[in-house]
Amino acid sequence: MSHTPHELAEEFPTHVEKMHTLKLEDAHFAKLFDEYHEVNRAVHLAETDLKPTDDAHETELRKQRARLKDKIYAILTDA
Repeated sequence: MSHTPHELAEEFPTHVEKMHTLKLEDAHFAKLFDEYHEVNRAVHLAETDLKPTDDAHETELRKQRARLKDKIYAILTDA
């Protein structure tokens, strides 16, 4: 397990400008973006034991983060 936060700018470095534009122009994308960061912070806090949780909850948070990242990537790469 990595204790490094999975920031979207690091996950999708070639899409940073597009993410910025979409956050301003697309309410659905902005909501997904904010939700991703909220879940990502929760995962990071759990992984670093700053806010410990049980393994099942931490696993569910990771799955939720992956689903959100997939949705964001789909929007970013939509032609």
